[in-house]
Amino acid sequence: MTSPARPPLRLAVVGHVEHVTIGRVAAVPRAGEIAHLEAPRWFPGGGGGVAFWQLARSPAEVLLYTALGDDEAGAQVERALGAAGARVRVHAARRAEPHTRDLVLLTPDGERTIVVVGEPLHPRADDPLPWGALAGCDAAYFTAQDPAALRAARAARLLVVTARRREALARSGVAADVVVGSRLDAREVSARADYPMPPAALVLTEGAAGGIIETAAGVERFPAPPSPEAVGGAYGAGDSFAGALVFFLAAGLPLRDACAAAGRHGAAVLRAVDPRDGQLPLEAP
Repeated sequence: MTSPARPPLRLAVVGHVEHVTIGRVAAVPRAGEIAHLEAPRWFPGGGGGVAFWQLARSPAEVLLYTALGDDEAGAQVERALGAAGARVRVHAARRAEPHTRDLVLLTPDGERTIVVVGEPLHPRADDPLPWGALAGCDAAYFTAQDPAALRAARAARLLVVTARRREALARSGVAADVVVGSRLDAREVSARADYPMPPAALVLTEGAAGGIIETAAGVERFPAPPSPEAVGGAYGAGDSFAGALVFFLAAGLPLRDACAAAGRHGAAVLRAVDPRDGQLPLEAP
């Protein structure tokens, strides 16, 4: 007798989505210089946006909690997010201000320099969004700023929080299952002891060196996948790793295996200028 089919995963992203314009430059301009952006393109990106696009490449139902500005940039972001697929549900608060724009400059080595125009727009717990639906999610990824919204996200079975939101996590009074960040980013490098309510695990990537996992039992390493031969750009690699990690943990992979699997998805983004072009499909193990 065959086993009943497992229902699809239900995953959530809570955070900011920017209107991102990305393109290549010969070099980042110095004071007084002019840089010409080659082959510019735009897409909904940012920490929440890139993780959302990665999760949208899975068989899961994906809920996005975000905020939108009241200008044409906000309208463009809303239309693009809504076209991400039939399994996507976008819950957006409205702000009476322009939507945040990012300008991303990619140099020939693929490194990115980001100029953020305005403050990122984050959802808040007092926004009239269906926060109760988070209790039915297998996992939630949090990259917003409101501690009360983080407490709402804690209702999901698994809570993964970006290390960029250490302050919000401390103020929320809840413990995350996983905090994820980059050991190469000064905004994100941390230790479990830095959190008043230490997460069950802290995952920090180290680019081509792989990364570390810190738990109460100690520190262990996970490997990095082979780097792609052709490098398009580094924008979105870390956020794609985080999105993939959320998926694999929700699907039941042990943490070290989930990190190794997510590493392949983070590295894949390096092949492309627009991270969506490099993101790999997510499949349950």
